[in-house]
Formats: sequence, structure tokens, C-alpha cells
Amino acid sequence: MRSRRRRTSREASPLPTVDGLAPARVRTPATGGWATMRDHLVDRFPHVAERIDARLAAGEIVTAAGPVTPATPYTPSTTLWLYRDEPDEVPVPFGLPVLHADDDVVVVDKPHLLATIPRGSHVRQTVLVRLRHELGLPALSPAHRLDRATAGVLLLVVRPELRGAYQTLFARGRVTKTYEAIARFDPDLELPRTEVSRIVKRPGVFAAVTEDGEPNAETRVELAGLRGELARYRLTPRTGRTHQLRVHLNGLGVPILGDDVYPELHRRAPEDFTRPLQLLSRALEFDDPVTGARRRFVSGRTLQAWDDPDGWAAGTPHEW
Repeated sequence: MRSRRRRTSREASPLPTVDGLAPARVRTPATGGWATMRDHLVDRFPHVAERIDARLAAGEIVTAAGPVTPATPYTPSTTLWLYRDEPDEVPVPFGLPVLHADDDVVVVDKPHLLATIPRGSHVRQTVLVRLRHELGLPALSPAHRLDRATAGVLLLVVRPELRGAYQTLFARGRVTKTYEAIARFDPDLELPRTEVSRIVKRPGVFAAVTEDGEPNAETRVELAGLRGELARYRLTPRTGRTHQLRVHLNGLGVPILGDDVYPELHRRAPEDFTRPLQLLSRALEFDDPVTGARRRFVSGRTLQAWDDPDGWAAGTPHEW
């Protein structure tokens, strides 16, 4: 059962994080004609009505006041907590090295094809759930996100009260982010250059699109290496739109190798870990909002199409 994504107050959950997995939240509407909480939940999630009844009977759906029963009257603007129904997941066969850890942050070197946070069919096979469990940090939360397909440096915050400070760094463009990508070399493409455009990502549509209008995405593109028909591009985004780097390189006529979305959408089987997107978050650099110190974290990963072209061509899964 998945809850709809809504803005809710940061109420403390009465249910603990279990093996790294925090309970989901469901917020009831401010108005509604339901007699009971059960009626609302079944109306909202009719495809899992039997699971709702089973969880209510077991006392596994709670509010801050305690367990909800089948007869609990409906109350508006109330937060319900429950554990997700976990999907069957194929284990991601790559490690999750910790680059740095202290009392404030944890920085990891994320592998390709491991999602950052639980969503949809990816729950336990995510950076957040794995780290909460492995490090014993149930309140760990990401300061930013990397696409599931993208590898490299990812920053998480240990204490909830600090999350806003680190998220603000990313939101206000105060983090210098450096990426590397492997794509076709185009001798007619003038580099270095700065790509500026308007990128729009609509709910329910996986691919982002470029539209006319006020620009909201900016990326510096430089040539970092040349090897035969392939080029390694250094990308410095000044903004953080969804799929920004992938959209910009595709728009330049050099889509990133291994991209399952641009220029065409391809469905990847859950067990397929071959030829992932050749995009790497190489480094993050910023002034720490807590200590004031200058921080720089660098990925130790490589991009397979560049460093192991034979393995890439053969479709051999690549850890580093």
C-alpha cells in the first residue's frame, strides 16, 4: 500500500524504523463524508481493501493517539502511520562504500541502479534503507538525490534538525557539483559551452522535456578526454532540474551511453545490471553550514565504457 505524497507537518512517528525502513504516512483530507477511518482508507485504496482490514485487525495502522480500529470515527487532517507492503526486489549486486561519516553527515559512493530513497518497486534496495540498517542510523535522510541510474557522491544528513541547512545549500546553488559522462564524440560540437534551457518534468511522465519560456536549467559542458569515437564530458550544473544533464547532452546530439530514457524510452528488466547510464557524480564541494569548513568529497568510481570498453561491449556488470 502506498500513500499519496502530501505536505504534512513533521510529526514524530509512533512506529519505529525497522531494519532501516521507516513507516509511511497517510494524511486524511480536511473534509470528507466518511463515517470511519476504515471507510476512508478503503475508498482511497480500494485495490488493497483486504490488506487494510487485516492491518486494522492487527493494530498495525496508528495515529499519534494509538492504533486505529475498524470502528474508529473518521477525523480530518490526521496523520496515519503504517508500514509499506514490500515488493519483491532483485538485490542490487554492488557495494555502497562510505566516503565519509561524522556526527552530522554521511557521504557515500552510490553505485549505478540503486535508488536513493524508497519509491514504487524499490524499497529495501535503496541507499537510504540500506544505510539506516547497516549504520544503525534510523533518522538518516538525504540532503539531495541522484537518479537511480546515476552513480557517485551522495550526501545524507544524520540528524533531522540539520537536514534543512544542508538541503538549502543544494536548493540555493551553493554546492559545486561536478559530473562526468561518456557519450559519442562530435567534432562539430563547440566546447566548452554553457547550455541554458527550460526543462519541465510533468507528473506521471518519466521523461523531462525542453520547452520555450524562461530558462530554469544551466549546465557547463567541457571536453575532458577523447578516445576514438567516444568522449568524456565534464559537466558542471548550476541548477538541479530532474534529468538535467541527460536532457542537455541529448539536446546537443550526444546522448549519454546507457541512457534508457533519452532519446528513446527503453524498459530495463529488474535483473539487468549491464551497461548502466554512463553518468557519474564525481565530486561535491561546499562550505559546511554547521562547521563553516570547506568540504570536498570525490567518487572513486569509474565509468565502464571508458575504462573497460571490452567489458562494456560484452555486457559484463561493472562494480567500479
